[in-house]
This record gives sequence, structure tokens and C-alpha cells, in this order.
Amino acid sequence: MPELPEVEVTRRGVAPHLEGRIVTDVVLRHVGLRWPFPADLVQRLGGRIIRATGRRGKYLLLDFEHGTLIIHLGMSGHLRILPNPTLPAKHDHFDLVVGDHLMRLTDPRRFGAVLWHGMEEGDVGTHLLLRGLGVEPLETGFTAELLYRQTRNRSSPIKQVLLAGDIVVGVGNIYASESLFQAGINPKTPARRISLARYEKLAVAIREILAAAILQGGSTLRDFVGADGQSGYFQQNYFVYDRAGVPCRVCGAPVRQIRQGQRSTFYCVNCQK
Repeated sequence: MPELPEVEVTRRGVAPHLEGRIVTDVVLRHVGLRWPFPADLVQRLGGRIIRATGRRGKYLLLDFEHGTLIIHLGMSGHLRILPNPTLPAKHDHFDLVVGDHLMRLTDPRRFGAVLWHGMEEGDVGTHLLLRGLGVEPLETGFTAELLYRQTRNRSSPIKQVLLAGDIVVGVGNIYASESLFQAGINPKTPARRISLARYEKLAVAIREILAAAILQGGSTLRDFVGADGQSGYFQQNYFVYDRAGVPCRVCGAPVRQIRQGQRSTFYCVNCQK
């Protein structure tokens, strides 16, 4: 699944082609993806100016004067900027046309979403899918103190707490494993047992790893490519993720793989206590 870096890479890729442009057409090839497409979406967006692009966690936000288009890439989706017209393929479900080019959503597994939040419904942050999200890890509100304070009553393993998204948003499976390795924290450790000093290391690790992943175009696993069709390269720098049985890059011990909440976790028993 595309995580925060991949969605931010996508946002940066589409922004120059969308911001300030007028939507000339909207093409819907199915009734919807994970949820039905909004009613009258063609009429809502046609002739309107895209004022800005944004991101909240793993959600891409296209800001219009009268509301916000919310896009989620699901498990296997990606957005591409293509010339208009470009013939669609089997899994191309949604086109947002802006003159001589278009933004196309391709989603083979159809777990993504295209939703509308009108201005009359209030701030987009109150949308059902967004209102419970935690702080953005690359913004000033994300601190070690926040992690420490919000986990005093959390007995769940720290890896699961990071993935929950209600304290800090967008730290998905890949980057949670990598961040915990860099901070030297065992992913099975109950969140309430981690000290403020160790949370300081974890907060720094999360920020550094997410920023580095964005600079390298994200991680290309299975279906993800950027808006220009290029692959990301951060997976070449993994220390533990998807490296089960391979020697740890630091100590040489075999990287271990376990299941936590039906997700794979990778860690080093020597480097992560």
C-alpha cells in the first residue's frame, strides 16, 4: 500500500500540472471504487479551478473554492499525468481532465477512493475519514512529548500504536519497521513502557526516514510509481523491512520476521531492545 512518502511524492508530481488549472472534464468508468463515486461529480467539478493540492496522512486533497476532492490510492493505486486524450486501460477508473493533459487514477484492486467534501459541510478535516487522524509527522506538532503523553495507557506493541494513526498519521508498515530499527526499539515493546528519552530517538527517526523516502521518490513495491511513471528508490536503503533472514547491516545477525496484527514486522533482536 502506498504510504505517506508515496502519497507526498504523488502530490508533488501532480501539483504543477493541476494547481491553478480549470477542470474541463471528469471521466468515471465505473460506479466507484471502495465507495461509489460522488453523485454529480462531473457537474460539481466541470469549469472549476483547482486552487491547491494538499495531503492529510495517506489522503491526497484537491482544493476547490466550493469544496475538496479527496483521493485515496488504496492498496495498489497510483496517479499519472498523461496527455489528453490517452486511451484507457483495463484498470483506469477516473480521469480529471485539465485542458491538454489529464490526471488518471489506476487501481487494479479497486480499494482506492474518490470522494467529495463540500464547503457547506465545514472544514475538510471534519470529514469522516480524516477527523480521527493524528498529527502529521513532518510538522511541528509531532514531538516525543506527544508520543510519550499519548501512550501512557497503551499496552499495545509500539509498532501497532504507530500503525493505528490516531496519534501520528501516515507511518505505515514499511516506515514503522525502519523507524523502530533506527531508534533501537523492539517492535513488540508495549508503548507505555517506552521512556521519553527513547521516544525522542523514535520521533527523530520517523522524521528522518520519511523525509529521506520522499526525496528518493518513495518505495516501489508491486504497483507504486510516481505521477511521472518513475519508480521510487528508498527500498534500496532498507535496514530491516522485507529482509527476513538477511544479515543485519549493523550487527550481522539475521533479520527476523513476525506477524503483528496480520502485518509483517521486520527487526533485529540485537539492535532493537
